[in-house]
Amino acid sequence: MPRPSYRALLRDIISARMIVAALMGFASGLPLLITLTLLQAWLTENHLSLDAIGLFALITLPYSFEFVAGPFIDRYTPPWLGRRRGWLLAVQLLLAGAIAGLGLTNPHKDLMLVAVVALLVALFSAIQDTVINAYRRESLADDEQGLGASMYIWGYRIGMLVASGGGLIMADYIGFRATFAILGLFMLPGILTTLFAPEPNAQAAPPPSLREAVVGPFVEFFTQRRNVVLILLFIVLYKLGDTLALTMTTPFYLQLGFSTAQIGAVVKLFGFWAVVLGGVLGGMAIMRIGQYRALWWFGLLQALSTAGFAWLVHTGPSISWLAVVIAAENFTGGMGTAAFVGFMANLTNREFTATQYALLASLMSVPRTFLASSTGFMATALGWTWFFIVCALLAIPGLLLLTRFRGWLRDAPPASVTPSSGQVRQ
Repeated sequence: MPRPSYRALLRDIISARMIVAALMGFASGLPLLITLTLLQAWLTENHLSLDAIGLFALITLPYSFEFVAGPFIDRYTPPWLGRRRGWLLAVQLLLAGAIAGLGLTNPHKDLMLVAVVALLVALFSAIQDTVINAYRRESLADDEQGLGASMYIWGYRIGMLVASGGGLIMADYIGFRATFAILGLFMLPGILTTLFAPEPNAQAAPPPSLREAVVGPFVEFFTQRRNVVLILLFIVLYKLGDTLALTMTTPFYLQLGFSTAQIGAVVKLFGFWAVVLGGVLGGMAIMRIGQYRALWWFGLLQALSTAGFAWLVHTGPSISWLAVVIAAENFTGGMGTAAFVGFMANLTNREFTATQYALLASLMSVPRTFLASSTGFMATALGWTWFFIVCALLAIPGLLLLTRFRGWLRDAPPASVTPSSGQVRQ
């Protein structure tokens, strides 16, 4: 099968379906760093210990249980906008309210209330991710999943930059409470996209019963694929080191001596353009070189960018080196995630899109939820240099496991390959 030309790829990137994928990615990426980077900075300024800040990573627990909501999303259709957009509109409105609600809490007076509201943000965000992933899988053809994932991650990383870079800059001038309220309004682009985007045409009929919606996706997934245990282990391991490192970057920057405004400015200026460039080049590369090579090279590059944080320990609060490290992380991390998301999308069956993708996404979030809660203790015990080096080395097991999938991944750049048959699926 001939590889697509760069002109054809550029035309695909600016298509309506890809723009919708990018806008939905923005709505997905915004809440994540509100509950990680921005909340960490708020707690750090309120003089919580590294151990306590690390434990706050447990509020992202809902991301590890996305599959619980999947059967309900697959089985039931709201009375407005259709099965996918109806669920999406409802949860986005709740999410916008929860983000703004964080600004009404106070870490000094009631830390538990802060945790509860942040947990609601994570819960609504996880449900939103489940619906968006199902929407993208059903609205794009199999041979568009890689590029669609890249555009989704492009928007996702922009949302993360708005929450982290833009949020930190705003917090430095207007305080964290007003910042959370404004970020709640930033859900508006996602809400408008939900209202005006078409409902996917490629949806399978809803499962006939809730029992079938719960049991069917698991039976199909575990019986129709070879090496399913290795596939699930790979999903846990592939971005392990990158995820653990990201959990502690904000306290790391602040302890080095950077202000929240400096961090925000560098993230917004250099991180933004790294995301733009990485998203476009990453999407093209996935279509040109195939899933296997993209997963391998992007995974290696994101490990090297993780190791770059250790260099900042020796440079101290240097704005120029901070820009280099943040740009590298945004560029390589975005490409790695795009290849990874495309890989997971092509593992799902359209009949059970929401539940199966949610299961895979839940496994992907295990490091961020359970293992990330120990990163404060790791950083305290190892010191910042060795903490980031260890995080970089944690990429090796996932890359070694990837070689086991070489046979059914390497020869299908523009289309998806299912490990159950080894054949290209159009």
